[in-house]
Parts: sequence; structure tokens; C-alpha cells
Amino acid sequence: MTPFQHIFRPSVFSPAGAATKPVTAVTPADLDAATLPKEAADWAKAAGFKAEAGTLLAVPGEGGTVAGALFGLGSDQRETPFLSGKLFKQLPRGDWSVQTGGIDAEHIALGFGLGSYSFAKYKSEKGRDVRLAMPEGVDAADIERQLAGIFLARDLINTPTNDMGPAELDAAFRALGEHYGATVTSTVGDDLLERNFPLVHTVGRASVSAPRLLEMRWGRKGDPRVTLVGKGVCFDTGGLDLKGAANMALMKKDMGGAANVLGLALMIMDAGLAVDLQVLVPAVENSVSGNAFRPGDIYKSRKGITVQIDNTDAEGRLVLADALAYADETPPDLLIDMATLTGAARTALGPELAPFFTDDEALAGKLQVAARDAVDPVWRMPLWMGYDKDIRSRAADITNSPSGGMAGSITAALFLKRFVTAAQSWIHFDIYGWNLADKPHAPVGGEAFAIRALYRVIRDMAGKKS
Repeated sequence: MTPFQHIFRPSVFSPAGAATKPVTAVTPADLDAATLPKEAADWAKAAGFKAEAGTLLAVPGEGGTVAGALFGLGSDQRETPFLSGKLFKQLPRGDWSVQTGGIDAEHIALGFGLGSYSFAKYKSEKGRDVRLAMPEGVDAADIERQLAGIFLARDLINTPTNDMGPAELDAAFRALGEHYGATVTSTVGDDLLERNFPLVHTVGRASVSAPRLLEMRWGRKGDPRVTLVGKGVCFDTGGLDLKGAANMALMKKDMGGAANVLGLALMIMDAGLAVDLQVLVPAVENSVSGNAFRPGDIYKSRKGITVQIDNTDAEGRLVLADALAYADETPPDLLIDMATLTGAARTALGPELAPFFTDDEALAGKLQVAARDAVDPVWRMPLWMGYDKDIRSRAADITNSPSGGMAGSITAALFLKRFVTAAQSWIHFDIYGWNLADKPHAPVGGEAFAIRALYRVIRDMAGKKS
């Protein structure tokens, strides 16, 4: 059994040829325009159904059976493109099909699938037996692989650290790679020092679960090279600069960057894209013990850049620095890193937008188009070199925590930029990795950010190989 639930595709769609009951998606205008069959319209009127967004009305059939359902879209479905996620929670058991009425069929399928997710590993409750027929004209396999990637990311983030520490993340990483025939290696404990990953070792050495650098290789040499790097801090106490209880409560999600790149890797490998894929995850726990790294310490990174530790709670950029330097030694065509890195990014954009940084204008444009088409929101932030002076240190080359607290997400990105000098294109994501409130397509808990948009960018890149 794998350490997570959803390595295989979700089974929330009806098999081909299954008998289904209809769900008719309606707006308030549809009710007024008498576009429904008379029986359904009369029933809606008698029941006081207003077709408000996300509301459902079962339509009775003969003998007290349910013949179908009406699903309210509200007046402007652009506000909730994945509103169909509510259907999984509201429909009676059985197989259903949605009469789209001009709604985007892919959004219906993806929304329904996303809304079916629940993290039930530690619960005794059973799942709901509701399935949807895949709408016509939709690439069913692609929808299912996107769902599988997102569910994997959610599962990994939601799993508490007692079951998802560095060793368990290593096992999950290995299980995914083996499932798709990838080559997986782990550099663990003091071997990190032997192989020159000093910052990964420094951050993780205080934990009873040894720090490690995980690497996956898949694909064919000669195809476009894509490297994904994910921050895998499985729990962050803050180190000796200890977090308060409120700020520590959600720190099982501090490996959200790793979870997201694994979800993206699943999509890439499952689709068989023509890329030479490398995935790197520095997996650590930032703990407190007698050998924990200290404020004021100075360490030399893999790249030779010396770093002064001015806050042990700014550990994510340290482990990413060694991983990015390693990736950059055999320069990829596209280098992507993802991390739950700074509170400043959340202050700037809130919990729903995925901030990204890049100095590649063409890549930024492609990503923004892909994000719009996928309804997977991202927002470009500036790599403002005027703030580069703020990460300089008097005693070392750079500091991991500039004083003053200004432009924190930008200075963190500029820190990482020091370790990427050869990659053709580099993009850094500072994501939240969590839903704070229930949405039609997502419950409170771990979440995937931007990986559907990135999947589109990489799919197009693979299609243009020489």
C-alpha cells in the first residue's frame, strides 16, 4: 500500500454505457424563459427553486423515484467555474450526466472530480457513491491525470508529520517514481556532507528523521530538460527562533512545494510527455535539539556562496539553495521551484493566488495564458534588483533573513536567484499550499497551486521538441 491514497486515477466517473439520470444546469433566466420541460418548470416553481449558484433540486419521477435534478448556476457562472464540485456532495447516490447548456464541459468534469476529494485516511466514514458520466468532447484521460496529480498533492500536505516526515516523504517519492518507471535516489544524513549538500544537512540535522536530498529521473535524454524542485520541510518549528503555537499549527504543510512538484510530475509522467524530467526534493524537519543550527552561524553552500543565519525560521531558502545549485550544474531548459516560503507573499496576494517570479518574459507570458485558460490563477511578482543589496551580509556573502521585514517575498526570490546562473529559464513559486475555507471544488486543507497551468506550459514545450 502506498503512503498516500490517490496515486491512481480517481474513480468518480461512470463507466462507458452506464445508465444515468440527467442533471440540468439552469440559470434564473432559464426558469423565466420557460426553457425547461413543463413538469420540471412546474416543480421548480412549486418548490421555490431560484437557480441560485450551487443549489440542487431533485425532480420526482413515477412511483416516488428521482427522475433527475436541476442545478442552479446563479446569474454569473464566471465567478465559480468549478461550481460542479458541489454536485458530488449533493446528488443522491448513482450515476448522473450533466446537460451542459453551453457551460464548459471540461470545467464540469474537473469541478466534479475536484469536489469529490476528501481526506479520509484517519476516519471511519465511507465515501459517497456518486458518479458522473464524462461529458462529450472532453479528454477523459487528461482530466483524470490532472485530478490524480492534485489529489496526490492534497494527500501529501494533509498527512500529519508523524506519518509524513522526511523518511515517509522519501517513501512516497519513491513509490511515485517506481509507479512510472523512473530512477529514484536518496542522499541521506551525513552523506549529504560527503556529496556537498551542506545547507540541506544543516537545516535537517536536529531531527530524529535524517535529512535527505531526493532525486527522480524520467524520460529520454535529448528531449527538452525540465527540472522541478520542491521545498520538503516536513515540519517547521522555526528552529531556535521558535514559532509561536498559532504559527506552528499548520506547519505540516511546509512541504507543500514538494507535494506540488510531485503532483506535477505525476501529470507529466502519466501523459508520457517528451521531456527529460528531473525532480529534486530536499526533505528535512526543522527541529530543535543540541545540534540545531543557530542564529549567527555561517555556512558555505554547495555553490560556494557563504550564508549567515540571521533567523533559523528562514530555513526553506537554505535547503532550496543547495538543490537549485545542483540542478543548475547540468542546466535545464526549464527550472521550476515551488515552496511555501514567505508570509509576505500571503500578505501581498492572500491565500488563493499563486505568486511567481521569473526574469524570462516569454515564459511569464506563456504561463499567464495557460493559467487563464486552465482557470488556475497565478500572479507575477517583480524580481526587483534594487532590493538585492538587502540580502548582503557584513560577515558572509549573503544573509538568509534581511533586517527590516520589507519586501520579504522579493528578497527571498532574490536569495534563490543567486543559486541559478546557467538554466535557460527559471521560475520560482511562493505558494500557500492550503485552503482556509471550503470551496465547491476543494475542502479546507492541503491544496495544489498552479500545477495545472504549469502542466499546460510543459505540455506545449514537449510538443515543440527538436
